[in-house]
Amino acid sequence: MSCILKNEHKTDQTTMRMPSFNVSMFLPILSLLSFLSLNSEAVPEYRYHFCSNQTTFTRNSTYQSNLNHLLSSLSSNSMRESGFYNTTVGQTPETTVYGLFFCRGDLTPDECRYCVSTATKEIVEQYCPVEKVVVIWYDECVLRYSNKSFFSTMDEIPSVSLYNIQNTTEQDRFFLLLGASMNEIGVKASTAPPGAKKFATKEANFSELQTTYSLVQCDPLLSSSDCSRCFVNLISNLLSCCAGKQGGNFLNPSCYIRYEIYPFYRVQSAPSLAPESVLVAPPPPNIVTTRKGKGKISSVIIIAIVVTIAASVVLVILAYCFLRRRARKKSDAIIEESPKQSDGLLNYHAASEISAVESLQFDFVTIEAATNKFSDDNKIGEGGFGKVYKGVLLDQKNVAVKRLSTKSLQGLEEFKNEIVLIAKLQHKNLVRLLGFGIEGEEKLLVYEFMPNKSLDIFIFDSKRRLQLNWKTYYNIISGIARGLLYLHEDSRLKIIHRDLKPSNVLLDHDMVAKISDFGMARIFSENQNIANTKRVVGTYGYMAPEYAMEGVFSVKSDVFSFGVILLEIISGKKNSGFYLTEHAQTLLAYAWRLWCEDKVLELVDSFLMEAGSTSEIVKCIHIGLLCVQEDPQDRLTMSTVVALLGSDSIALPKPKHPAFSVAKFIQMDEISVNELSFSSIVPQ
Repeated sequence: MSCILKNEHKTDQTTMRMPSFNVSMFLPILSLLSFLSLNSEAVPEYRYHFCSNQTTFTRNSTYQSNLNHLLSSLSSNSMRESGFYNTTVGQTPETTVYGLFFCRGDLTPDECRYCVSTATKEIVEQYCPVEKVVVIWYDECVLRYSNKSFFSTMDEIPSVSLYNIQNTTEQDRFFLLLGASMNEIGVKASTAPPGAKKFATKEANFSELQTTYSLVQCDPLLSSSDCSRCFVNLISNLLSCCAGKQGGNFLNPSCYIRYEIYPFYRVQSAPSLAPESVLVAPPPPNIVTTRKGKGKISSVIIIAIVVTIAASVVLVILAYCFLRRRARKKSDAIIEESPKQSDGLLNYHAASEISAVESLQFDFVTIEAATNKFSDDNKIGEGGFGKVYKGVLLDQKNVAVKRLSTKSLQGLEEFKNEIVLIAKLQHKNLVRLLGFGIEGEEKLLVYEFMPNKSLDIFIFDSKRRLQLNWKTYYNIISGIARGLLYLHEDSRLKIIHRDLKPSNVLLDHDMVAKISDFGMARIFSENQNIANTKRVVGTYGYMAPEYAMEGVFSVKSDVFSFGVILLEIISGKKNSGFYLTEHAQTLLAYAWRLWCEDKVLELVDSFLMEAGSTSEIVKCIHIGLLCVQEDPQDRLTMSTVVALLGSDSIALPKPKHPAFSVAKFIQMDEISVNELSFSSIVPQ
């Protein structure tokens, strides 16, 4: 086998001499060996690794300690059914480590665990002992970590290509067949439904004696569009990398593709003579064919092969039945413990996934000790759902602990809903759930600590508002938009937040905006666009009119809330507290009046006018008005908002009048008002 390895720094070529023989003669044996290896805990097949020697750390430093903690966390979470996990360890930018793994989509949890544990050990002991930016590929899994966040980002460098030195026959027809297969599974994997793995395989008959086996897989955090783009780039490189070769493998940190003329994964389409529940490789054709001279295969070998296959099939069936039975029992237990769902906040599918986040559970004693027994000195926030405390874990990591009040409106369903949602959602503009705790009536959520408090503290305080410049505000606006876009379109789930407001936008040490508080969020199915509820929850001033008055909500409800926040950032005034008799009764009405009178700059805080870009500010007001239009159909989508914020050349449509008369029709006793949200997970 010959392999060409490509990355941004070097090109290495290694050739292994092969004995002179007819390779096709040994394909049956190769197929058998592949099948057997897929059903046993074989040593993970190392492919390649990359370490950047431009970023290194000092041994026995805090960074190394955090890295060791991260690798331990990845290894301990490698039994997840999803075959994926990502996490972050560290308190300061200089010592924080970001890492993830994802296993090949057809592996069992045990096989995934074995590969990840091997990777976490070998990467620091053999390959990259002091490097900060690392990625290692095995046939069974990918592991990577860095001192910079790379979550939800498509990375194409380094890229690595490997190929089999044996050539195919009818090369043009072979690559036409291969290209069609790769394109088909590339689309299938990148458009996988929410919660599914971005993984697909396909077998195609090239001749009576030869089948091509193709596989693609993508980082689960990537959006569908980024995943598709990643596949397209790799597939387009196949001709230059592997033209005419019997096998090829193209890798980058975000996705990989591979093809061979033998099965290297669990083939989903079993042969007709095999049990349907067993994933086996097709039996090699003409295995008993007599060849001249010494090429003849003896009956003893044939019997040995048949017995081996039969024994393997029996073991696989037994293991499959055992695991399925155990999984069913576990799922049934969870459903029996879950009370009847209210308002569809948590469906049975979501409830069963509580088991997937069990590894995040903290002992109550641990949380109690971290918060000094929930002392008042550690209290950093309080609202309608309970109190928030600053905590320090045993590893000296600062956390924010949300302690739900026993009288809280957020019951067990909302609590479980928030755990499941945040555990699934991973994005730089969403607050990260570190864990949870349940002890009797105590319900606790543990979040990453946000040292710069929440957005409302800055935009509604005349002194603190001056601490941030226009560029920072613009980045915060863009961050909120990207976080919402992820929730609405790019995550594995389609999420409606339902309570977006400045106090639910937290700010990290770099003033990066992170959306928080998912207790009232709702999951939409893939084809669902709108829903109705009799239980309206949210905060006055940020609820869309159709939601506040009729209980109808959609992604456009969140878009409305975003538009309100945007106008509040620009003006420094609250929509709910705005009342100027001589001007208008709401901030939205005031902004609309100024827009119509071509006096829109009068809405802008004088501080921003002095320090900011007038054209960007006017563009933001324009976007804000497009987001708060009365008819939900007229409002922008978050993908359009993100595109507009990132470009100065896209023409904006004229806005229509906003929904500024909602307050006249809302009866406060008909809604669950959450004006004092406890979600301000910040220090004082």
